[in-house]
Amino acid sequence: MIYEFNGFKPVIHPSAFIHPQAAVTGNVIIGKDVYIGPFAALRGDWGQIIIEDGCNVQESCTIHMFPGKNAVLKKGAHIGHGAIIHGGVIGENSLIGMNSVIMDDVVIGKECIVGALSFIKANSIIEDRSLMAGNPAKKIKEVSDDMIKWKTAGTALYQQLPSQCYETLKECEPLREIEPNRPKQETNYFPWK
Repeated sequence: MIYEFNGFKPVIHPSAFIHPQAAVTGNVIIGKDVYIGPFAALRGDWGQIIIEDGCNVQESCTIHMFPGKNAVLKKGAHIGHGAIIHGGVIGENSLIGMNSVIMDDVVIGKECIVGALSFIKANSIIEDRSLMAGNPAKKIKEVSDDMIKWKTAGTALYQQLPSQCYETLKECEPLREIEPNRPKQETNYFPWK
């Protein structure tokens, strides 16, 4: 659902896909080829949320901020299932792992990976290409070229997902038994492996 709040209507590029069970409220700007999954909540009531081109915000994520602050996802940012972004900046082509929490005024550099279940405390500045993990998160090592290749390929799948959703996603009644000619599921999502 898309909601106007306090005079602010979300601005959403036509190529972005917002799942009908997501909530996008107020001062939110969403770029092209962005995927917003079901049960994601983007609440731009106390500040602005900017989601640049090619980002994805997966199922059950929350993006919000302290009053008067903003939340920015730079181009190609990848926000894993259940993550919370509470203000700050997520760098270009960075990945925030599932169920991680990014607190107020954090700046995550370019091509960083934050491991699942990590906690980045308020006001942290994370250097480019840092692999962060833990609670509180600490830098484990530099992100390698292979890791970025893997991350970028995964994000590319999500950049294709909006058009696939527009083409094929539809509400339906379930089948009561498996059909004899059921299509095969694609398995070669990473041909470079």
